[in-house]
Formats: sequence, structure tokens, C-alpha cells
Amino acid sequence: MGKCYLYIVLTRTNTIVSKLVQFVKNDEYTHASISLDKELNSMYSFGRKHVYNPFLGRFRQEEINEGLYKFHKNLPGVIMQVEVSKKQYEKAKAMIEHFISNSNLYKYNYQGLLHGVINKTACRDDRFLCSEFVYYILNESGIADFKISRNLVRPQSFFSLESKIIYRGNLKNFKYQSNNYSPKDIIISKLNGIFEHI
Repeated sequence: MGKCYLYIVLTRTNTIVSKLVQFVKNDEYTHASISLDKELNSMYSFGRKHVYNPFLGRFRQEEINEGLYKFHKNLPGVIMQVEVSKKQYEKAKAMIEHFISNSNLYKYNYQGLLHGVINKTACRDDRFLCSEFVYYILNESGIADFKISRNLVRPQSFFSLESKIIYRGNLKNFKYQSNNYSPKDIIISKLNGIFEHI
């Protein structure tokens, strides 16, 4: 039986919201998505519904050269490959398919975003932040348990996963440099995970 993988994509855009989060939390990356395939043909997350309106968010299917990303010539990011069991992969896939089929039922967790600034819990079954959604998929699939409220999960939190960084740099160039990773990045990923809990 072949190995199964999920892909966590961390990015930083030049939007006002991204810059605000970066300023408040001093985080290198401000957005998280999850993908079922290494080519990142489709990524899934929560974000703005319309490119020019940051105040209306929902579940989104993302592509590197579409939507908000289309306006970025440089899109700093990291792609993390997480090895999972067949059962975990199928569970995660089924959950994502549920969100796709019922996207109208889910909205962005603005309350969770504000509460997260002061490290306060604020979760609802039908509302998610980007990192909160990715973590929800991983947690419900039995892949990760950070033991914190899901709205407090930040993109940086995913560095604590046992994973392999398969790409770091401008995501606009990713399709031309697939599988271009170094042992140094793998070591950095594991060290970040260790220091996250110190």
C-alpha cells in the first residue's frame, strides 16, 4: 500500500489584515491552507469571499494564481508534507468534501480572530479561521492534537507537526520546482516544533 500525504500551505500576503496579524503576533506566515495533492491543484481554507472585501469571509477553494493570490508576483510561503495513514487521509478528504458541498453553511470566525489576539477561546461549529479550519481537519482525522482551543491555532503552530518541508520561497514558482527541498529545511521544521512547546 502506497504512502498517503496531506499538504499544509503557509503563506503571507501583502493585505492590510495580513500585515496587522504579522505586526500583532510577529508571525512570519499569516494564512494556512490544506491540500490533498502535492501539485496543490486545489487548496482549502477560510478567507475573504471577494478579493476586494476583507470583511466578508467564508470557506474557500484556493489556487496559487487565482483570487487574491493572482495579484501577488511574490507570495512567500512554505509547503509541508505530512504523512498520514490511509484511514486518516480518507477521513480528511471526506471532511473537506463535506465543506465543499455545504460551503453556504460556514462563515469566517471574526470573533475568534479578535479573541485570539488576547488568547481567549471563541469557537462555533459553523465558523472558522484559516488555521482553525486546517487544524480542525487534522484533529478530527486523528492526525494532530495541539491541546489548545482551535481558534488559537496560528499558521506557525503547524511547524510542530512531524512533517517534511518540500518547498520554501515564492509559491508562484512552486510548480516549476516541485520536490525541491533540502535536508536543512526538514531539520528546521522539526526544531521549530520542539521550540514551539518550550
